[in-house]
Amino acid sequence: MISTPILDFAERYAASGTLRLHMPGHKGKPILGCEALDLTEIQGTEKLIEDSERNAAAVFLSGKTLYSAEGSSLCIRAMVYLALLARPGAPIVAARNVHAAFVSAAALCGAEIVWLWPETRSSLCECLIAPEALEAVLASLPAPPAAVYVTSPDYLGNLADIPALAAVCRKHDTPLLVDNAHGAYLKFLPHSLHPLDQGAAMCCDSAHKTLPVLTGGAYLHIAKDAPAEFSANGARAMALFASTSPSWLILASLDRCNALLCGDYPARLAKAAAALERLRQRLRERGWELSGSDPLRLTLRGDGFAIAARLRRSGVEPEYADRDFCVLMATPENPPGSGEYLAAVLGEAPPAAPPLPSLPAGRCERVCSPREALFVPWETVPLRDALGRVCAAAALSCPPAVPAVISGERIGPEALALLDYYGTEQVAVLKSLDNPGGSS
Repeated sequence: MISTPILDFAERYAASGTLRLHMPGHKGKPILGCEALDLTEIQGTEKLIEDSERNAAAVFLSGKTLYSAEGSSLCIRAMVYLALLARPGAPIVAARNVHAAFVSAAALCGAEIVWLWPETRSSLCECLIAPEALEAVLASLPAPPAAVYVTSPDYLGNLADIPALAAVCRKHDTPLLVDNAHGAYLKFLPHSLHPLDQGAAMCCDSAHKTLPVLTGGAYLHIAKDAPAEFSANGARAMALFASTSPSWLILASLDRCNALLCGDYPARLAKAAAALERLRQRLRERGWELSGSDPLRLTLRGDGFAIAARLRRSGVEPEYADRDFCVLMATPENPPGSGEYLAAVLGEAPPAAPPLPSLPAGRCERVCSPREALFVPWETVPLRDALGRVCAAAALSCPPAVPAVISGERIGPEALALLDYYGTEQVAVLKSLDNPGGSS
């Protein structure tokens, strides 16, 4: 059985009756009920996190795994920093459906971005890139970029062809970085679909999204065959962007999860995935149109807002809904019979939804870098007044936190239509229409 050093220490300390003349201020008193285990850096804790992270690396078969108590956002910033540290001045090639955390990381680190655009797009969340398209972009660059960055699974449950993309990256001596925030569990399927096992050099996993971990718990994984400087500087990169007061409760839940993953979790996961696949088949037979390939995600096609309202009337809360999709996320922790209840609630499919729109790509003129755009005065204007203005803070809603327009881009007609389609009412734009970065 794998050890749980963080949780064991916290439980021993809680039982010791020690007078707590240190942070945090609740002193272990039960206000919410979990305070006894909520500690800070005190004598005896110096190596506990490192020991637990080594356990996690053994569980995920990584070269190095580092904990985040601040979600995958922290890990994304660290990945961008590490890539640029290894190749200063080189751009990052990124699929356009990045999370907003990538944009802020690029701004903080001064990264230049070469965007990968999908050939077709029916959702802002989607950006599946063909290996041939990636090959063409990498071949067009004068030198290898700092990294290629993709999101898989995306918010709708679409899985990228990571093995094929990784092969292209190896050909061009470029590390592949994967935002795997929604796929920590993929490692523990009967056949692993985890990015590390498919050729990624680094990836982030939001453990809290799909594993039994408290909100905010995440991993930065570095592959065994990744450039040596990634592992050598990994802790430094995380510390650069992280709080010096991480939540001990979140760390303890990551620690405990290691032991759970080494127990019956894979068997329970396989059972949950099989049950969800049976539910998918039943829904298809009733006329429902489904999307995505994530084994633990049910993505219903149709008026997502109406579907979500139907679910809520019966006590079911979905993960996400927009005008085209409703997304539900399952794990082995859902109670028995959840699938049968959901089938009863959904019933027969509603009237057929109109065909998915062919959304505009939303390509925009780059006026300045994200960093330049975020460090000059800006204002918020109604969407109707945003045409031709330069985006300041990335325009998005959360979830899914995928920007339709990136900081430093001029909002053109395509981007305006995309923002309007997703119900954006206001946009942050630079106060001056002049070129703040001196580039075009």
